Amino acid sequence: MLIEVSTAVVEPYNSVLTTHTTLEHSDCAFMVDNEAIYDICRRNLDIGRPSYRNLNRLIGQIVSSITASLRFDGALNVDLTEFQTNLVPYPRIHFPLVTYAPVISVEKAYHEQLSVADITNQCFDPANQMVKCDPRHGKYMAVCLLYRGDVVPKDVNAAIGNIKTKRTIQFVDWCPTGFKVGINYQPPTVVPGGDLAKVPRALCMLSNTTAISEAWARLDHKFDLMYAKRAFVHWYVGEGMEEGEFSEAREDLAALEKDYEEVGIDGTDEDGGDNEEY
Repeated sequence: MLIEVSTAVVEPYNSVLTTHTTLEHSDCAFMVDNEAIYDICRRNLDIGRPSYRNLNRLIGQIVSSITASLRFDGALNVDLTEFQTNLVPYPRIHFPLVTYAPVISVEKAYHEQLSVADITNQCFDPANQMVKCDPRHGKYMAVCLLYRGDVVPKDVNAAIGNIKTKRTIQFVDWCPTGFKVGINYQPPTVVPGGDLAKVPRALCMLSNTTAISEAWARLDHKFDLMYAKRAFVHWYVGEGMEEGEFSEAREDLAALEKDYEEVGIDGTDEDGGDNEEY
């Protein structure tokens, strides 16, 4: 939730209640956060006061990238069911973090060369994430890289190799340090006269990381501040909800935070034994 673009003061309630009711029924939910996208628009696109239109255009690029392989040809197409297969190790841990690059204005695009290596590096920079959290403080369970446009596998392999050697990317010890890659030949399309520059190539990265629990903790804290005073609860009760549903939803979110904490624990931490490395 963000004050500048917040539509309602009760957003923490709505987010917690929605997450609780959909947790057991949704297979995979991609996380975005108004505050993070707002900052990206201000920093990368020089928009003084981003509106929902600006935010939604960025989200549109993400949705387009995720579904591109259903609509266009590519060297390595990724089916929608593969996201669930490759990104969700346990049913409840199904909230991949989204990063997109390049987010660049028309003015800046004239001066920048955006190679495959450049956009790959940008996607591992927390400043370009659509949710505010720091993967360097957590562990990756899976990473899916969706390239589109003028991209060849050789450049992708080199970029990933560079990331592995230069950046401290930590995976959980029970999951292979693999990257799922998709390459689609169709470059991203932009809204004519919009904020984003038309670029020859782009990357949407979906990563399941324990660091996303930072976002849940932030949301739960905002919920707790209001619920401690039972602020605005009467509006929900007046619409037919019971107050107990709030407590139940909050407990479920606390359990979700705990789930993320547990999947980040190494096998050696749990049993004290030595794990073989591959």
